[in-house]
Amino acid sequence: MNICAQTNCLITDFQENYYKVEAKFPDFCFVGIRYWLPLVKCISNMAALEGNSTLKRLRNRYRLVVMNDDTYEEVVTFKLSRLSVYVVLSTIFVLLTGLTVALIVFTPLRLYIPGYGDINATQELRDLKIRTDSLETAMRQKDNYLKTVQGVLQGDGTVKLDTTLLDIPVPEKIDE
Repeated sequence: MNICAQTNCLITDFQENYYKVEAKFPDFCFVGIRYWLPLVKCISNMAALEGNSTLKRLRNRYRLVVMNDDTYEEVVTFKLSRLSVYVVLSTIFVLLTGLTVALIVFTPLRLYIPGYGDINATQELRDLKIRTDSLETAMRQKDNYLKTVQGVLQGDGTVKLDTTLLDIPVPEKIDE
């Protein structure tokens, strides 16, 4: 049993050997939870003590290899870091957003957005609405007039006489 110098964690020989093997063959290692959990705690404590661990992780270099499945021949190889992937994806997102906004602003697609129409079309629509309202009012008045005239010609309706006395004020006489 050893003590980790950086974190003062107790590390068993098995954990130490496991960590060495895992570093060489990360895909083939598996350890039960009772051995694995203390190792994870020790490694997490080590990561917490390092000052620029996040920046180091962003700058770590990785290799992405695309291989032919039948011949195991390397088709393409990329050397990447998390930072470069983040920058590329952010750039693509900003460009796509900019292109979408430009497409809407500088093409007739903007007319399909509610409230973002042509000023002349909006004014024409307002004028047509006013004109339609006035035509409807005139049509109702003509219908009422025609019904009244038709009733008088057919003799159906009774004529309402205006028998109300008007109270006309007497002009005042001014004596000089």
